Amino acid sequence: MDTSEPEIGQRFQQETKYYRPSYRSKPPDRGPEGAPPRVISLPPPHLGGGPSLWEALRERRSIREYTSLPLSLKDLSNLLWASQGITEKALAPWYRTAPSAGALHPIDTYLIINRLEGVEPGIYFFEVVDFSLTLKRAGDFSGPIAQAALNQEIARAAAVVFVWVAVIRRSRQKYRQRAYRYIYLDCGHIAQNLYLAATALGLGCCGIAAIFDDEVNDLVGVDGREETAIYLATVGKK
Repeated sequence: MDTSEPEIGQRFQQETKYYRPSYRSKPPDRGPEGAPPRVISLPPPHLGGGPSLWEALRERRSIREYTSLPLSLKDLSNLLWASQGITEKALAPWYRTAPSAGALHPIDTYLIINRLEGVEPGIYFFEVVDFSLTLKRAGDFSGPIAQAALNQEIARAAAVVFVWVAVIRRSRQKYRQRAYRYIYLDCGHIAQNLYLAATALGLGCCGIAAIFDDEVNDLVGVDGREETAIYLATVGKK
């Protein structure tokens, strides 16, 4: 077998990407050299009150219009815990709110924060174990993320845009080329949890799969092959 040719899962991921003809891909942005990362500890999630699961399921909708009000850090904490939070520190890699094939959890979460109370706009990485955010790039990225989402204005209007990045090797080490199937399923579980949590909090949420893949990859600073963006979701006040 000629191992120089990409295998079927890798080919599928690369060959189904959307490209903007005028866009020139840039090397991943790894952030400023030498500067200590800015870390924001998240408050513990508040798990009491709110509608029942059955009510949240009935009320869940894709909401595409948001006000200009910022999200609170408390609400963001609940959203992150609901989508990927640790529920029990038993045997590594511990139990989370969303299932994952082989408990390998290949999906990382980056956030494009446009409006969050007490937090400067920028691109952040969600540290699941520490339950914190690490600043990757400071600045207003509402325009670039909207352009990368096929010019969908909901990404510009949202308070926060979730960017889910697949770290392929985590799943491929066990499942080889079938890992690509499981990665998409894993991300779907996470996204549905986010939808339901947003509904319970009275927030709007909308998933976005139509993206210029490598433009999103460049924004969050991943290589687009071993780590690649596969799904977005917008969240904002209704």
